[in-house]
Amino acid sequence: MICGTKVSWRGTENIPRGSCIVACKHQSAWETFALYAVLEDPIYILKRELMWIPLFGWYTWKAGLIPIDRSAGMAALARMTARAQKALNGPYPRQLVIFPEGTRRAPGAAPSYKPGIVHLYARSRLACVPATLNSGLFWPRRSLRRLPGTIVMEFLNPIAPGLDKDAFFTALQDAIERASARLIHESGVRHQGSRDQGSSIRD
Repeated sequence: MICGTKVSWRGTENIPRGSCIVACKHQSAWETFALYAVLEDPIYILKRELMWIPLFGWYTWKAGLIPIDRSAGMAALARMTARAQKALNGPYPRQLVIFPEGTRRAPGAAPSYKPGIVHLYARSRLACVPATLNSGLFWPRRSLRRLPGTIVMEFLNPIAPGLDKDAFFTALQDAIERASARLIHESGVRHQGSRDQGSSIRD
C-alpha cells in the first residue's frame, strides 16, 4: 500500500492438483515469498548461504526448504534430488519451487538456465509448470527501491513428464523467456536488462 504495488495472478488454473514442479523466473525478492499465496504447500530449493541468515534462515530450516551447495557440483544435485523426492513422496502433496537460473536476473537479461531443473524433472517424473513474472521492474534486485505498478505472475501450460532431457530444457526455456518478454512489453516500463547482464552473480 505504501509503495503503490499491485499484484495480478494469471494462469493459476494451470497448476495441477497434487505434487508438481514449479520452475519460476527469478527477478526479485518478491517471488521468494509471494508464491505462498497461491500454492497449497510449496517447498523451495534455495542456495545454502541463505540458511545462515538470522531469523530468515531459521525459518527456512523449520519449513523444510531444501538447500543446495552450488560449489559441490553433481554431488549437490544428487543430495538436492534425494531431499526433493522425499518431500514430494510424503503423505501430503507439495509443490517444489525452483528458480532454474539459480539467482536473480534483471528483466530482459539473457537467460542462464542451470542443469538442476533438468535433473529434477527427469528424476521426479512429475509435470513441470513454467512460471514467469515482471517483478524486477518494480522490486529491483540489489536495491531498496519499491516502485509503483502491477507485478504480474503467470503460470504457463504444464510440461508433461517423460520428455527427453534436451526437449524438456528447450521447451521450458522457450516458454518462460517468451512469456517474460511479453510481460515486460505489456508493462510499458523501461528496463536495464541488456546493460545489467555482466553484473549477474555466477552460479
